[in-house]
Amino acid sequence: MSQPVWNFEQEPYLDERKDETAVHLRAYFDRMADDKVQQYQESWSDSQVVEWDGNFKDGEDCLFLIGSERDIDVAEYRRVLHQAIAYRNRVRAQLAGA
Repeated sequence: MSQPVWNFEQEPYLDERKDETAVHLRAYFDRMADDKVQQYQESWSDSQVVEWDGNFKDGEDCLFLIGSERDIDVAEYRRVLHQAIAYRNRVRAQLAGA
């Protein structure tokens, strides 16, 4: 698997604990295609976010990530996704010129 162009995983952690699950979630967003990330709408309901992502556990509002120590609920997912989007918006022009 090729390495993603994004490196949000290495960005400073703002308001969350840095545990293995947090690192996995950031890496998950690093590997998510930019076209898909740009489709995200903050106005979506939790169920729309779950459907859009496609990797939440069936019947639960928890993201399925292999190797995670704890569940990632939709609220945490959204919070970290917003940080990942802000990171991409900040570095996109730099990476395009590289």
